[in-house]
Amino acid sequence: MKKISILLVVICFLILGLAGCGGTGTAKSEKASFHASNPYEGDLSGVTLDIGAAGIQNAQGVLQAAGLDDTPYTVHFHNLRGGNLVLEAMAAGQLDAGCGSQIPSIFASLSNNDGNFKIVAIRKGSTLDQELITGPKSKASIHTVADLKGKKVAYVKSTTAQYFLFKMLEEAGLSWNDIEALPMSTSDGLSAVLTGDVDAYAGYGNSIIQAKNKGAVTLASAENILSGDYYWYAAPAVLADSKKKAALIDYLERINEADEWIRQHPKEWAAFYDKETNQKADEYQKQFEEQEAQRKGRIAPLDEKTIQSEQDIINSFIKMGLLKQPVEAADLFDGSLTEAISRFHVYE
Repeated sequence: MKKISILLVVICFLILGLAGCGGTGTAKSEKASFHASNPYEGDLSGVTLDIGAAGIQNAQGVLQAAGLDDTPYTVHFHNLRGGNLVLEAMAAGQLDAGCGSQIPSIFASLSNNDGNFKIVAIRKGSTLDQELITGPKSKASIHTVADLKGKKVAYVKSTTAQYFLFKMLEEAGLSWNDIEALPMSTSDGLSAVLTGDVDAYAGYGNSIIQAKNKGAVTLASAENILSGDYYWYAAPAVLADSKKKAALIDYLERINEADEWIRQHPKEWAAFYDKETNQKADEYQKQFEEQEAQRKGRIAPLDEKTIQSEQDIINSFIKMGLLKQPVEAADLFDGSLTEAISRFHVYE
């Protein structure tokens, strides 16, 4: 009987081990805990935030995956697939806050009412997979950016791709007019560089990964050209409303904490992201881990370096003729949340 009892105990421990030690939970079932560094003493239950973002990975998606979407206020999330669409919705008064890249805010600031937004926070991220590539048919004859003189180069217009292509040409001693610059979507740019319809392509994300998997090679990387910054925009009315402002600060801190949770649970995050985007989970997990190894995703306060980076983009676009009038980058920013965001935990 004693041997049977010991055997039962061993089996029980094995079962509990496989199940994650019973009711204590495992890494697969644990969700992130949240303790606000800027607690609000009032009641936020009557507050509703309409949030928009260019991709779930920068906002609501990470909250849902980490289990931090149980907010004390209501969130209506809108996945708008582009920072320009986020800012168009903000200009129309349809969103309280949103996230997008550095580029759309420049053009949005020229619209009526200055676009009805201010940049209030930074979402730090990776600069990987943003490259100038040459295709299978042209890589034998094109080895440097300088070799692109007189060549056809596709790029994604009014994006970081156009900016880093300009900077790469400048570094190689070429001007924008020294190439045949052809604006294209990411899918068209991918197709054109693979078929040889263009000699090179400046793009980002999956289009670059897919192209390289099919024989394209890197001509130059934007890894050290781009800041990796995404922006969080807020409507001025939100910043003037104490409750909405408190809710937005809470929401941004939840994203900051969720970013750490997905770093600790990359497989679970990849599986969640796969269901939302149909990208293969194992491929995305590898991409995600490489990006996080380069630069950890987090919410950060505004700083002078960010404003300088934005001004450099503006100046570059003016040189290209993309902007017809000067824009002061500093005018796009508002430091109302900087002190609160400075209290967010920075994960090393």
